[in-house]
Amino acid sequence: MSVYQAVAKLKPTRIWDGVLGRVVNGERLTIGFVDIDPNVQVPEHRHENEQVGFVLRGSVTMVVDGQSRELRVGETYTIASQVPHSAKAGAEGGQYVVTGTFAINSMLGRRVWPRPAGRRG
Repeated sequence: MSVYQAVAKLKPTRIWDGVLGRVVNGERLTIGFVDIDPNVQVPEHRHENEQVGFVLRGSVTMVVDGQSRELRVGETYTIASQVPHSAKAGAEGGQYVVTGTFAINSMLGRRVWPRPAGRRG
């Protein structure tokens, strides 16, 4: 595990069309930087881990357990385990930071992005 890293140099992973994520993994915590293209919708999903995040750039409309709110730079959100949620970037796109205790992929021995319920691959 590297102590210092530049976010711009982290390998991006396509999560959905128009949504890229970059992660930094610790022993028990993962922080992710999520970039969403303008007006792109992240489909509703849920996962075992709770998730806490904040908007770093642009705006993101979050829908958490049926409650919608547009978040702008510096605003935060908290999502409990197994609570359905989705997001949509504003017209200028958005970047948000997520933290969580994401599940370990035992086959690879490293943490990966949580997979939405019912999604494979």
